[in-house]
Amino acid sequence: MWQHCALLLSLSLLPVVSGGADSKGVTTSLTTKWASTPLLLEASEFLAEESQEMFWDFVEANQNIKGEHDGSLNHSPTQHAQVLPLSQDDYPLPLCVCHHCFSLSLRAYSATVHSFQQIASNEPPPSGCSAFFNVHGEKSCDTEKLTALMETAAERPKPYLFKSDHRFPGSNPDIPVVILYAEIGSSEFTMFHQLMLSKANKGLATYVLRHYLAVRKTPVYLSGYGVELAIKNQEYKAKDDTQVQGAEVNATLMGENDPVDEVQGFLFGKLKTLYPELKEQLKELRKHLVESTNEMAPLKVWQMQDLSFQTAARILAAPSSDALNVMRDLSQNFPTKARSITKTVVSSEIRKEMEENQKFFKGTLGLQPGDSALFINGLHIDLDTQDIFSVFEVLRSEARVMEGLRSLLIETPFIHDILKLNVQPSDSDYAVDIRNPAVNWINNLETDSRYGSWPYSVQELLRPTFPGVVRQIRKNFHNLVVILDPTHESSAELLNVAEMFYSNNIPLRIGLVFVVSDVDEIDGMEDAGVALLRAFNYITEELDAPAAFDTIISVSRGGKLSVGDVVKVLEKKFPYVEVGSILGPDSTYDDNRKEGRGYYMQTGVGPLPVVMYNGMPYQREQLDPEELETVTMNKILETTSFYQRAVYMGELATDQDVVDFIMTQPNVVPRINPRILSTARTYLDLSNTNNHFIDQYARFLFLDSREKSTAVANSMNYMTKKGKIDIYIYTHTHDGYIRPVTFWVAGDFDQPSGRQLLYDAIRHMKTSNNVRLGLINNPSDSPSEENSRVARAIWAAMQTQTANNAKNYITKLAKEETAKALETGAEVTQFTVGGMDVALFKSAFEGPKFDFLLSHTVYCRDVLKLGKGQRAVISNGRIIGPLEDGEVFNQDDFLLLESIILKTSGERIKSKVQQFGVEEDRASDLVMKIDSLLSSQPKGEARIEHAFADDQYSAVKIRPTEGDVYFDMVAVVDPVTRDAQKLAPLLLVLKKLVNVNLRVFMNCQSKLSDLPLKSFYRYVLEPEVLFQTDGSFSPGPLAKFLDMPQTPLFTLNLNTPESWMVESVRTRYDLDNIYLEEVDSIVAAEYELEHLLLEGHCFDVSTGQPPRGLQFTLGTPSDPVIVDTIVMANLGYFQLKANPGAWILKLRKGRSDEIYKIYSHDGTDSPADADDLIVVLNNFKSRIIKVKVQKRPEKFSEELLSDGTQENDSGFWESLTRGFTGGVKTEESKQEKDDVINIFSVASGHLYERFLRIMMLSVLKNTKTPVKFWFLKNYLSPAFKEFIPYMAEQYGFQYELVQYKWPRWLHQQTEKQRIIWGYKILFLDVLFPLSVDKFLFVDADQIVRTDLKELRDFDLEGAPYGYTPFCESRREMDGFRFWKSGYWASHLAGRKYHISALYVVDLKKFRKIAAGDRLRGQYQGLSQDPNSLSNLDQDLPNNMIHQVPIKSLPQEWLWCETWCDDNSKKKAKTIDLCNNPQTKEPKLQAAVRIVAEWSDYDQEIKRLQNRVQERGAENHTTQKDNYILFNVKDISSVM
Repeated sequence: MWQHCALLLSLSLLPVVSGGADSKGVTTSLTTKWASTPLLLEASEFLAEESQEMFWDFVEANQNIKGEHDGSLNHSPTQHAQVLPLSQDDYPLPLCVCHHCFSLSLRAYSATVHSFQQIASNEPPPSGCSAFFNVHGEKSCDTEKLTALMETAAERPKPYLFKSDHRFPGSNPDIPVVILYAEIGSSEFTMFHQLMLSKANKGLATYVLRHYLAVRKTPVYLSGYGVELAIKNQEYKAKDDTQVQGAEVNATLMGENDPVDEVQGFLFGKLKTLYPELKEQLKELRKHLVESTNEMAPLKVWQMQDLSFQTAARILAAPSSDALNVMRDLSQNFPTKARSITKTVVSSEIRKEMEENQKFFKGTLGLQPGDSALFINGLHIDLDTQDIFSVFEVLRSEARVMEGLRSLLIETPFIHDILKLNVQPSDSDYAVDIRNPAVNWINNLETDSRYGSWPYSVQELLRPTFPGVVRQIRKNFHNLVVILDPTHESSAELLNVAEMFYSNNIPLRIGLVFVVSDVDEIDGMEDAGVALLRAFNYITEELDAPAAFDTIISVSRGGKLSVGDVVKVLEKKFPYVEVGSILGPDSTYDDNRKEGRGYYMQTGVGPLPVVMYNGMPYQREQLDPEELETVTMNKILETTSFYQRAVYMGELATDQDVVDFIMTQPNVVPRINPRILSTARTYLDLSNTNNHFIDQYARFLFLDSREKSTAVANSMNYMTKKGKIDIYIYTHTHDGYIRPVTFWVAGDFDQPSGRQLLYDAIRHMKTSNNVRLGLINNPSDSPSEENSRVARAIWAAMQTQTANNAKNYITKLAKEETAKALETGAEVTQFTVGGMDVALFKSAFEGPKFDFLLSHTVYCRDVLKLGKGQRAVISNGRIIGPLEDGEVFNQDDFLLLESIILKTSGERIKSKVQQFGVEEDRASDLVMKIDSLLSSQPKGEARIEHAFADDQYSAVKIRPTEGDVYFDMVAVVDPVTRDAQKLAPLLLVLKKLVNVNLRVFMNCQSKLSDLPLKSFYRYVLEPEVLFQTDGSFSPGPLAKFLDMPQTPLFTLNLNTPESWMVESVRTRYDLDNIYLEEVDSIVAAEYELEHLLLEGHCFDVSTGQPPRGLQFTLGTPSDPVIVDTIVMANLGYFQLKANPGAWILKLRKGRSDEIYKIYSHDGTDSPADADDLIVVLNNFKSRIIKVKVQKRPEKFSEELLSDGTQENDSGFWESLTRGFTGGVKTEESKQEKDDVINIFSVASGHLYERFLRIMMLSVLKNTKTPVKFWFLKNYLSPAFKEFIPYMAEQYGFQYELVQYKWPRWLHQQTEKQRIIWGYKILFLDVLFPLSVDKFLFVDADQIVRTDLKELRDFDLEGAPYGYTPFCESRREMDGFRFWKSGYWASHLAGRKYHISALYVVDLKKFRKIAAGDRLRGQYQGLSQDPNSLSNLDQDLPNNMIHQVPIKSLPQEWLWCETWCDDNSKKKAKTIDLCNNPQTKEPKLQAAVRIVAEWSDYDQEIKRLQNRVQERGAENHTTQKDNYILFNVKDISSVM
């Protein structure tokens, strides 16, 4: 009762307030351009990423579901549950359920589903079909036609199948491919699916399923992005005074429960429920409290100094369960919270502990006070570059490993110990040992007299030198070995390069390995290779190795080597020696003849010739003589830094043998087998524990892949070097020794190839105590008594005999003489060895059951993906195979496999498993299974160990649920930074999503002199799909800024993932200047995901440099050029705009594809030899590809950016006009193009767009030549984009909207104004097509009073651009001319400082001298310093004036009242409305006062706007319908 009284009392004390509008705010939503995708289909794609088996099980279970699952408003939580498997047991891992719900909330797979829709639209679908099939290009939805189409399928080419396609398991590659396009769960799907299953199960068709949907209208609401409401500096008033017309507020945003529930401790949601009769009074109380809370009076400097620590203290004082909520509230609403925070007292314990931790942050993590970091299980999550989709991938990947380890019955504390093991295979180049007598060394830097003057100490490496200088030290740091057949024509070129290195005293030791015939009967008088080898050996013995080297080079210069060439040289050099005694049959100069070939075969380095640097083979394309020289010099420079570190760390001393040091590095292996060393690796999923075995075939047949692998492991008997074999559930050694390497050899042991593989494996196993060997039978034919005698004998021996007896018997069976005897009728018992229990063996061998063999056969087919009789080796779960017929896999290969496993994973995991205290029979199995699980994970950065000083006072701690698997998360954050605004809501979602052990360490800055955060922030993210109280779907995630202060001027910014390009599509308000005092209630901003970005890097293989000016196109088979782009010199970077689907990437028709061809590519969906590259965009994550190109032989001397460069069409820019802007299509001839003036401008906010329209009108009124305007689309308002087509129609000009996403590698700006300045100067070479030779930039707030043709034709005298210098005639402004003193005065050295409001660019010259790349390079260096480039668009070109010259335009081209005197105004050709730092006069006021014609122009534009608005009001309904139709039609047509 007393609470009720207190509440009434507080209400009575409220000031009398008239019933006004509700609290004001801003809401922001972001939707896709494509129509909604059903959650059912998105769920299927989530499961497909886990395994295709799960996908098909899900399809089977949901094929009869009726109704829609598309997230429309009539969905209920019950319906939502239907898109999840029926129980948690249906998931491979318990954590999957949380991740599945989160993926649906994130709509992470909407892009995947829509990509299939785009692929279907390219078919295109047969008319009138809601589902259809495609049989080798023939399409139909008539099931009666399927059989006929399949019968004729062989006459047509097979369709291209994508990596993301869903292929029904067990398909034969030789049968017809039938692609079904349908929606899972629809009635049509059930009929088609059952038909396809019957065909696939009979082996008649390869069944491929792709999603295909009926037309849908509502878009997908996205989350995973941030929205910033930044407070604008109002020093210069830049707000439009035009009244906002027809503002629309989405009513669904303003429900009663939308405002924040808690204000100053009052829980208003609960109060309204308890006291419904006080609803109006509660509303007034809430409003009063909000207004008093949101006071934003400025703080004094002394009040700001400790804000970071005080905010941290406020967070740390909260209960741990609420601390993250407090951090989110304080950081995201900091401007209104700052004043109350200043009253917080910070304890000395917090400060002291934080200072100790900051020493660790700085020393170990490289974090300064104020920096932030996030670690999940020790993995660093970069908050700047990683978006929620990549964080989700990390969570899923980690969950797979942790749940896999839990499935192996490993306890939770050990799970995190195992995760910290760095077991991922190194991607460093593997090397072979060059310390072999087969290598004939030509020189030795340590002993040869020619190097005697060089210093000997390794400390010389630490002496500073100029970059790029090769250090001459008398040590064999760098060793080049050439393995060659002297008779190959390519050998001469390689020897010449080696001779060049030698003669120029490059510090490189050179060795030769001759690979010649090793047949004794062949001598040097009949074989040129043998002749050259013997001649080399003779001269080395008589003179020295360098003399022999010179001789063979002179012999090789005459083209193809012959015996006569060798004889001639020997007769000339040694006229008194009988040549026959050197080259003939009795020669004694055969040193290294057999050894050379033996070394070549043993190392397995690939086809001749081979060049190795420190034992690392070069790639084939690097063996070109010019390339070889460059690559070798680069390797010398790169390796020098490795040696410097070794010397500095004390790992390498002067008295050590350098070659021994190199050859003991982890990347040195006994033999290089490309199969083993390949980075594309496949692993078995062994992370399961069950009681299935392979001797129960009927049961084994119905297990899934994971369970089958476990059953095979459960049933496996192993051979080892010593110890005995046990026949129980874990049949392992009992000698107390854990074997970290497990080989399974799969093959048909009744065939010679299978027996040879088995024999080599046994030979290796007998040499190593680390190895255990198990066998899997893969018969070539259906198993029978006759064709499986060896396989059954091996099985019987391993089941019934002791280890040594079984091993010796199986070794005997693997020999070919034994196999031949068995084929001729010998009994298997004839080959038993002493000590065997023959009777027991015989009864097992003659047993009637073949279950083990049948199970092995199915396992090889379904899991190992082997054909009948094919061989494979499985090492700790990694599948190496199938091996080709005749492919050698010998004892050395097993040794290589063992050494790699021991170095990368085996020993580490073994030492950890020893700590578990499990019995030895299980320990080796655990090592194998853990290795398979850890090694199968994508390669990432090493995990970081956390050892902080303490977390008692300065960290928020949230403990995990006991006993369950948990994620170990550590965050380091300053609570008053932009990172905190994003990190707090992210951690809150992660906490709800998974079980976490979370520690958030405060990392505060002291002595702040300014308000650290001047923006409000919301991060749009929910852990699961949201429903409303009536059970319907929530309309979609939104960013809500409610109860905002009304006095500041705000600007709205979106912070989206790197690969998203978004645009504002619906709002009547000026999002650049939001002034809530003038708003009725809510500013609703609606954005749309316009494009997903495809990024790439391109290099010319011949030069290693980016091919500047090269153009790529992206399109579809029916429309090959939808977008195009130009390659930058910076990192060879390019970007293309697309949407989900399959796209074809090509070199653009014209000079690009005439001069270049695609050489290789990485990250695409195409085979390696494809000319046109297929790239599938099917998720929201960043996609980066790498393309190497090569000049065509006949075009080697031509350059892309030569004079006269013309491309066929404007591609991307034309398509933008065609698709979005309604502008005029640009297909003008050369003559017409030259007669168009191209004008570029940028604007943001309604005021500057108003100025921009007036600038355009002033240009059009004064310029007689046709004009084409180019606008930066990124920041234009929907209102401007809607109006510009009408203006173009009225005044007869062309226009295009261009856009470019700021590259992730280029230093990012955070303030919107500085971003726009960056776009004015940083991307000029790639914003415009090559067909644009010249353009003018005119600022939006300028008035033009002359024909701009004069400026377009102005002679720049060889400079790439021309700018107008700042006026200096208004003397009263001298104190504001910063360029007249300090840095600028000395840097310019008498040159003028130029203004960026008007400039002309000669794009041909600009590109030719790589001006854009130079500007970006300089920007990258300067922009790291927050105090440099304060006027970015102006300071950068002026700073680069010495590297990129500026032509000064005559002063009359730009008059500005601030800097120019009144007398010069009458000559002005343009007038710029510069800000005046003295008067700070508002722009609008200045425009009316300074420019007489400005108001007339303004009124003329307004009259046109009114006419357009009247027309729009009449057609409002039609336009709205058209808009929806535009969005759901074939999206690819408007890309």
